[in-house]
Amino acid sequence: MVGDVVSVVVGALLVVVVLDSAVRTFVLPRGVVVPYTSAVFIGIRRVFNVLARQSKTYEARDHVMAMYAPTALLVLPATWLVLVLGGFMLVFHGLGVTRWREAFSESGSSLFTLGFVHPRDLPTTALAFCEAALGLFLLALLISYLPTIYAAFSRREILVAHLTARAGAPPSAVDLIIRAHRIERLYDLDDLWVSWQLWFGELEETHTSLASLTFFRSPKPDRSWVTASGVVLDAAALVNSTIEGPWQPMAALCVRSGFTALRSIADFFGIEYDPDPAPSDPISIARDEFDDVCRQLAAVGVPLKDDRDQAWRDFAGWRVNYDRVLLSLAGLTMAPYAMWSSDRSILIRPRIARGRPGGWIRRATPGR
Repeated sequence: MVGDVVSVVVGALLVVVVLDSAVRTFVLPRGVVVPYTSAVFIGIRRVFNVLARQSKTYEARDHVMAMYAPTALLVLPATWLVLVLGGFMLVFHGLGVTRWREAFSESGSSLFTLGFVHPRDLPTTALAFCEAALGLFLLALLISYLPTIYAAFSRREILVAHLTARAGAPPSAVDLIIRAHRIERLYDLDDLWVSWQLWFGELEETHTSLASLTFFRSPKPDRSWVTASGVVLDAAALVNSTIEGPWQPMAALCVRSGFTALRSIADFFGIEYDPDPAPSDPISIARDEFDDVCRQLAAVGVPLKDDRDQAWRDFAGWRVNYDRVLLSLAGLTMAPYAMWSSDRSILIRPRIARGRPGGWIRRATPGR
């Protein structure tokens, strides 16, 4: 009798774990850490990290990692089905189906609505109905979830692709500013800043409530939502700190919306950072790198502010708001090479909050 009660309780707990994971992963419209879902994604990521380390080129690593998020999304509901099958098998056993093989057959017949095993009494019949309904619920949830996530992915990638025309491939803030200067649009970039403000807003919402989107890679190996974010933020920071000309408030708002979005995603993955850094705090960019960029801009006629020291302090004051989270996310996603982001992400050893799903970020290999 005690063994039957334990069997029923353990089986019910397994089913509850599945329901909790399914509802909070796919239904709840906010970013929450689901222990079971995180465990599945982390376990699969570790396998893919091993496979990626066998690749000798970034293109080969990108080819491997492109399969990570889709594979994890398919494995997750498969593990749910296994747990539901095992959970109801235990409950059937506790309700009098004494032979484990019969309990397994009855659970499987109910879950997949095959109907080749008929329950023997009212309690097991009701249990079979519940299991069949749960199986259909999980299937419907997956079918409805995939179009949503791919629609969000498509909207994200459209603007990333458009950035190639403005900032080159791989993209850089220097190229973005130089091209804007050459077409005489350096002081008329509000359309760019506004469109990326909206993009950052949607990024924050989708990449926390649909966290697997973070790991969906761009269709082309040299593109990434992380490096695109860094390019736009650096360009906006340079325009208001270093370029001679009128203050561009939309650029300032773009930087704010950008680092707010990146911080929200970092919060979900447990990446620690200083939420209120001082403008004088160190950043990953050295002063000589900044001076080299200034020389490149001056060489093509971009007007720069005379006080280079103040320009550096102003730029660093903007960059410090997103420097650590940008590099950490570049490492987390194995982003392709891009100036001032993935090219130095290996130098940043992310601080991970205890118990958060980002604890395996340190195994990531930056794009090279």
